[in-house]
Amino acid sequence: MEQFLQVVGGFQTIAEPAVFGYLVAGFLIGTIFAAIPGLTGTLAVALVLPITYSMDVTSSLVMVAAIFMGGQYGGSITAITVNIPGAPCAVMTAYEGNILMRRGDGARALRSAALASMLGGVIGAVLLMALAPVMAQAALYVQTPGKFSLILFAFFVIIISNDQSIAKGIVATLLGLMVATIGIDVASSKARQIFGFPALVEGIDLMAVIIGAFAISELFAQVTASAAERRSGTNSLPEKVRWSWRNFVPRWMDYRLIGTYRYLKFATIGYFVGVLPGAGGSSAAFISYAEAKRSSSRPEEYNNGSIEGIAAAESANNAMCGGSLVPMLTFGIPGDTTSAVILGVLIINGLQPGPQLMTEQFAIVTPMMAALLVSALLIPITLLFLGPWYMRLVSINKAVLFSGIAVVAMVGAYVSTFSVFQMGAALVVGIGAFFMQRGGYPMVSFLLGFILGPDLEVYMRRSLAITDGSPSIFFTSPDSLFFLGLIAVFFYFMVVRNWVSSKQERSLENSD
Repeated sequence: MEQFLQVVGGFQTIAEPAVFGYLVAGFLIGTIFAAIPGLTGTLAVALVLPITYSMDVTSSLVMVAAIFMGGQYGGSITAITVNIPGAPCAVMTAYEGNILMRRGDGARALRSAALASMLGGVIGAVLLMALAPVMAQAALYVQTPGKFSLILFAFFVIIISNDQSIAKGIVATLLGLMVATIGIDVASSKARQIFGFPALVEGIDLMAVIIGAFAISELFAQVTASAAERRSGTNSLPEKVRWSWRNFVPRWMDYRLIGTYRYLKFATIGYFVGVLPGAGGSSAAFISYAEAKRSSSRPEEYNNGSIEGIAAAESANNAMCGGSLVPMLTFGIPGDTTSAVILGVLIINGLQPGPQLMTEQFAIVTPMMAALLVSALLIPITLLFLGPWYMRLVSINKAVLFSGIAVVAMVGAYVSTFSVFQMGAALVVGIGAFFMQRGGYPMVSFLLGFILGPDLEVYMRRSLAITDGSPSIFFTSPDSLFFLGLIAVFFYFMVVRNWVSSKQERSLENSD
């Protein structure tokens, strides 16, 4: 009952004019960033992060939660209109939605995407409020060895989730761990990994890493892509797109076509995929889309402009928002890239994610949970009034856009610590991240390695201290054994079975 009253208090908090203003601003920022091809909601959170220094913790969390939800939805706009997903999670939406757009039925696709995003976001937020406190109570039973194995499990899941190369996921994670060791040793308070440069004693600030990895690197990538586009003389974006606000009025037939049960199923899939560390909106959308196609009564519509396919992908990737915050709030382990940046907001504001936060300070995070739900409700409303303007985002002058983002990013890196060194660190991290991404190295693995690296080291040292340096404690502690068992299960189903299947397919191809 007490937690229910705290949730109600969270809704009362965001009803205050100032806090609600931050919520609306955050939602619009996230939507606009995700709607511009190449920019993402993660980049929006990274750029807004320095502003949170001058805000109270409630307004900060409400704003970044709204950006999160807006960022998940906004990618569907250009995915449908110009076949360029504004966010990776909108790939399946582009696959079906742009076909409808070319057939002159784009408005219906946009309405359906907005409706599914709203329902998915609401269901994900409700599940977050209902289940996060329960998981926090369970987390109280996880001791130090178990926390080490849990972080190890998070690293493992994120590494094997990298479709391009498991080896590259390992390298990216190790690089994050290495960068995290620069500065003062967490146990002995001695400087390490400074390589003779006294400035490195202060270490690399979290803000510098976030801005470098997601803002600076993205700028380099977009500038490079724009230059290549100019050289080739191609332009994939239309000059003008005109819409009337009447095209975006919700229709009852859009909801009835899918039905309550399937919306609930798609959103539930997205929520629980989001709980898995590193899965993200792309995995949620793909899994939900695949299940929708498998169980559909209209499978012939898929790959030919399926409204059901759009609903499956969009409801899942927005429900993922609520799911990805569960491991972040209860264990301090982000569920995806954006929640990893939100974890930085919590840390910057002096909040330590974990069971204590969800039990003793639950009232602090309830406004953020409420903001997810209210932001989801804003999706069809903003589409109704701003739909025609969304279509014009693709025509923004990229030179002006990128220059403005560069200034905001570097100023943000400075004001976080008032250190010129951290500005330089952000630039160096950004350059390194740019080349890592070009090589297919996942940035979420790098960021998770940097954020969780110190905790992994502390829990390992504390556990080994209990047994005088013997690693047997990790194999005798029940909580540790549980997470090590999960690693074994995931390794079998996601690595061994895939390897065996690939080998059998190659054998069949060779026999033919």
